[in-house]
Amino acid sequence: MPIVVDIDVMLAKRKMSVGELADRIGITPANLAVLKNGRAKAVRFTTLSALCTVLDCQPGDLLRWEPEPAEDPEPAATQPGR
Repeated sequence: MPIVVDIDVMLAKRKMSVGELADRIGITPANLAVLKNGRAKAVRFTTLSALCTVLDCQPGDLLRWEPEPAEDPEPAATQPGR
């Protein structure tokens, strides 16, 4: 997925545990882990706002877009005699 979640980076900068962050934003540690590990399909704006409030950051500090690598084209068929 081209959206990368950097919650772990902000947690390290703030010297905060996943459990503490989950408690402070009001979600379960399991749900925070799903979001933190990039397995979430969506994030509520209220959750994003709570994350930014507690971590004192901007949404762009937590989420970034990286293009997916382009697929390699199939190798050209070799011509006989070359």
